[in-house]
Amino acid sequence: MSLTSPQAAEVEAGWNIEQLMQTLAKNRNGHARFIEKKSIAMLDQPVESSGELFYTAPDHLEKRTLKPKLETMILDGGTLTLERGKQKHRLQLQDYPEVAAFIDSIRGTLAGDGKALQQTYQLSLLGEAQDWTLLLMPIDDKMKKIVQSIRINGTNGDLRTIQIIQADGDSSVMTIEKLATQ
Repeated sequence: MSLTSPQAAEVEAGWNIEQLMQTLAKNRNGHARFIEKKSIAMLDQPVESSGELFYTAPDHLEKRTLKPKLETMILDGGTLTLERGKQKHRLQLQDYPEVAAFIDSIRGTLAGDGKALQQTYQLSLLGEAQDWTLLLMPIDDKMKKIVQSIRINGTNGDLRTIQIIQADGDSSVMTIEKLATQ
């Protein structure tokens, strides 16, 4: 089964969603710095946070927010652990299918798992290997009530930005700078 969809934009010959997924799947681990800007309707100014991301294929993702406040989010398999100060919350993603679908959009992209992405999203690819944009549009009605779209930009096998537009109009843009892995 091909990972390309009829809705996928025409791109450079030989560069398609399937090739992008194969390229992304080669990344077995990663370490990056991030800056995230969230625009929330109730606030006058975007909220900015920054920190580090760690990824180990196929299903470990860690987001350590260093500014403005220390916070850690660890996704390991089907468990999401959130820590802020002395508070620690652990969630089983199977109990929160919409949250799982949202998180799996990032994890599925990092892992190059197009089949998993297509269970929840319609995929479209624009650009070429050196400068691509993957657009994820929810196909499930429940998910559409949460997320309008997810736009991921990258270069070859590296993610550069992740833009999420929520159904309520709030949005976030995360800029990612890859760091050397050891």
